[in-house]
Amino acid sequence: MKVVAAYLLAVLGGNEQPAKKDIEKILSSVGAEVDGEQIDRLLKELSGKNVFDVIASGKEKLASVPTGGAAASSAPAAAASTAAAVEEKKPEPEEEEEEMGFGGLF
Repeated sequence: MKVVAAYLLAVLGGNEQPAKKDIEKILSSVGAEVDGEQIDRLLKELSGKNVFDVIASGKEKLASVPTGGAAASSAPAAAASTAAAVEEKKPEPEEEEEEMGFGGLF
């Protein structure tokens, strides 16, 4: 993940196609361990591609992944009905009794 983050930092800094040395420089500047194999793999996968297009296509793919939306969409309704039930059951304030000693603690 840190290799991807360093690549994206280089791109955001104006370098549209960062080289291995650019990524290594970013990682070493923050004291992160540099894994040359991971950098090579990332550069191979992104070679000739616009990183923003890759991110956009990834978002489209993630949009089709089922995440239990049926349960999630009913959650706000369930929360609202629970809140209404709690509000109905609010106890009325009791009149305070003046007691001497420890009777009120037990």
